[in-house]
Amino acid sequence: MNKRKCPCSKHLAKIPLPTVNDARAIRIAEIMTDFRNLQYYLNQLRATPTAEEYYLEGYSLLRQCTAEAHAILDAPFSAGTTSPDGDPEREKAQLRGIIVDAAVRRFQCQRAYLRAHAGLRWMNSRNSILRGQKPNASHLQALQATDATLRMELMAITDTHVENTLRSQDASQCKWLAEDPSLAQIQQTLMRR
Repeated sequence: MNKRKCPCSKHLAKIPLPTVNDARAIRIAEIMTDFRNLQYYLNQLRATPTAEEYYLEGYSLLRQCTAEAHAILDAPFSAGTTSPDGDPEREKAQLRGIIVDAAVRRFQCQRAYLRAHAGLRWMNSRNSILRGQKPNASHLQALQATDATLRMELMAITDTHVENTLRSQDASQCKWLAEDPSLAQIQQTLMRR
């Protein structure tokens, strides 16, 4: 029987340890993966309101979220374009800038995602109430309640809430968050854009 040997410190010493810049690069990949997934979801949104429904709050919201997702993609990269040329400090600065830019974009997409999800719940509730019929007086109270629920949900989607959803998700997956920008930094970056 062939027993497997446990790696000893002599063998582990030959394996290069990841640097902090490696951790930064991994963090960028994680944030960008989240961003890509959010963009994919937002680009898959499909709502087909009738001409009478086109300007209703929920349908307008869904169009707005899709437009926001496209605008985020169209925004120019803003983390600086200096080449690190093998200088670890310049590489560190560049990676930190990319983390901030990526985190801001992910934050914006997460906010659009949460708002779009509220819009989809509104649309599904509305469809459930109407069941293929045209709205009439018998539907009025239920439709007004659905509209009110949407407004309440949108009011709850604050910047703090968006940041908490992202932080909770990252923390639950034990991701390295040491250099992620704070909510205040994200808000400042968004105001400058």
